[in-house]
Amino acid sequence: MMQQMPRLLVVILNYRTAEMTLRAAEAALADMPTTDAELVIVDNDSGDGSAALLAQAITERGWGVGDRVRLISAPDNGGFGAGNNVAIRAGMSDGAPPDFVHVVNSDAFLDPGCIAGLLAHLQEHPRAGLAGSHVRGEDDLPHITAFRFPTAAGELEGAARFGPLTRLLSSSVVAPSLPERPAQVDWVAGASVMMRWDMLAEIGLFDEEYFLYYEETDLCLRAARAGWDCWYVPQARCVHVGSVSTGMKEWRRMPRYWFDSRRRYFTKNHGRAYAALAVLARLLGGGLHHLRCLLTGRRPEDAPGFYRDLAAHALTARRSAATTKKPPRCPATEDRS
Repeated sequence: MMQQMPRLLVVILNYRTAEMTLRAAEAALADMPTTDAELVIVDNDSGDGSAALLAQAITERGWGVGDRVRLISAPDNGGFGAGNNVAIRAGMSDGAPPDFVHVVNSDAFLDPGCIAGLLAHLQEHPRAGLAGSHVRGEDDLPHITAFRFPTAAGELEGAARFGPLTRLLSSSVVAPSLPERPAQVDWVAGASVMMRWDMLAEIGLFDEEYFLYYEETDLCLRAARAGWDCWYVPQARCVHVGSVSTGMKEWRRMPRYWFDSRRRYFTKNHGRAYAALAVLARLLGGGLHHLRCLLTGRRPEDAPGFYRDLAAHALTARRSAATTKKPPRCPATEDRS
């Protein structure tokens, strides 16, 4: 009996990067299986004509034939998680859910074999809920995209940037060296990550209370708590420009939504007391780093005003109803056995 091919949904979220989104879509299409695979581009309420440009390009390039590529316009910009959820909820063109969902950033370009590598790994490991790619920049340097879950100890170590402390807290380093072979990790970055539908049906989609940042960390933590594994698969590769939609490379101050997301992650998953401890640990580590810089004449590595903004946010933020809001659920699935 011939084994049924898995159904794959590739999702690319666009926000005011239409030309680059088309490049990402072209690379994804070149790497996608020729059957049982579809691409959905979501325009996240760009408001700059992106939706019209994308629709025209899809038509002119013949991508929409047979619903291989669809464009969905989100009614508003709810952030990274909410935008991707629009496509995931839509499912395949026939209304049925896929077997796997591959989220690809609009500035990420898949190498040949990337999709096949992630798909094969998930099929070979039944309890693997997520698999993330090896990601490198346009300069061919690898990006750290495989992580441990954030903890108070990790906040202290990461902010202090002090060798002896790092060795003492080695098991809490959030961004350790990248594995050279496929390895289980706590969480992977969302630039190129494939997810199993059965996992999403169980734990829910991205938590839409995160506007940007920490949403994939939160999803991976929910997966881990439900008994699903997360893998880093270095043989599945892609190029990632990075921070094109957000303009992060030009930031002089961290935006409020980064602090909101960080606070939500710790409060939601570990409680208010632990969230406060994580802030204190980050402040203590930053203080040690700045003291060392003062004594050695080095320039601190933190964004201007970061610790002042972190402390102010912690003091003024109030717990809202969103803190206890359940993550959005998948639509009902049908029996496709």
